[in-house]
Amino acid sequence: MGNISCSGVCFGHNSTWSSCLEQRRPYHDLQNSTGMSKSPLIWEIDSKKIVQIIYGFKVFSSLLDAGADEAMKNLLPDYVKGDLSALCIWPDQIRILYKYRWTSPLHYINIPDNKCSFVYSRDCHDSNGVQGMCVAGAIMNFTSQLLHYEEGTDDPPHNMTEALLFLSHFVGDIHQPMYVGFAGDEGGNAIALRWFRHKSNLYHVWDKEIIVTALKDYYEDNLELLLKDIARNYTDGIWSDDVPSWSHCEDLYNCVNRWAKESKQIACKWGYKGVESGMTLADKTIQLCHIYTQSLLNSHLQELNCTDSPQL
Repeated sequence: MGNISCSGVCFGHNSTWSSCLEQRRPYHDLQNSTGMSKSPLIWEIDSKKIVQIIYGFKVFSSLLDAGADEAMKNLLPDYVKGDLSALCIWPDQIRILYKYRWTSPLHYINIPDNKCSFVYSRDCHDSNGVQGMCVAGAIMNFTSQLLHYEEGTDDPPHNMTEALLFLSHFVGDIHQPMYVGFAGDEGGNAIALRWFRHKSNLYHVWDKEIIVTALKDYYEDNLELLLKDIARNYTDGIWSDDVPSWSHCEDLYNCVNRWAKESKQIACKWGYKGVESGMTLADKTIQLCHIYTQSLLNSHLQELNCTDSPQL
């Protein structure tokens, strides 16, 4: 299959876009190119979704070394004052615009039904079969674009700011299990159910409900307290021994494939297991609480009584 150009970005069978020239715009003109307001307070998007994404970006930014942190701040618009989390939802906002509709399939991977594995050649494509058009391919290709930053040219071949925002967002997407869900149910979107007292679907439960419920019940909606607990997990807590491995990736293809496989396995083991359309997930509270506690909360919160159902 030959290369296919999408809004100035090239997709090919070898999952590299380095041979293509993206549209050249001023790096710091994001609000003009997307219609985005400078103020996050008036962005028209679910505030709970903002909470869910921002915590990840703040943690990510805190792990950068000095050189990477400087490069990131150089690429961000001045009005965000070096805060990557201020633009963390940009890729979700612009995908509804005609100019950026081609980016929609870059947020997820559709796995054949009942397959609890990820095979890049089989699974990483859009509905038209274009290879590389999935979140795994996007991570590799935007990483390739950002490598041009080191060249230090005044006229780089790609929009580095957009590449940064896409890459950081998609690394978050690939770690959400239902973004590597089954094609038949659209990653859980087609599995309607109730999350305790209100209607939802399996995708939204994993995309925001678990985090928002825990934020309310365990932190009184104080995001900063949640962030501090997460930070303690990787400074001297349950993740501290893993942090060095997060900073190194000898082979990007293998790393991205491993992330997708891990998310698919979690989706099969925890996301889909025992779930049927129309059910209420209150009977899975114990499982979900333990998963969340182990993954996000500090060790002192592991003594919480997970049999108590959160009240929404």
